[in-house]
Amino acid sequence: MAGDAHVDESQFKGLSKYFNGTTMRGRANVAKATYASVGLLILYFTMKPKKKTEVKK
Repeated sequence: MAGDAHVDESQFKGLSKYFNGTTMRGRANVAKATYASVGLLILYFTMKPKKKTEVKK
């Protein structure tokens, strides 16, 4: 499985330091970011104002 081999984390720079598929911490950060973005989308679509249609007479 990924993450079995020892990787020197000091070689990662930029975003790959936090979001990588090699280390357990990097994969956990990717999962957390995914859950957070899905949660924000759900929150946005539930909280946005509903469109009101005009009734013509």
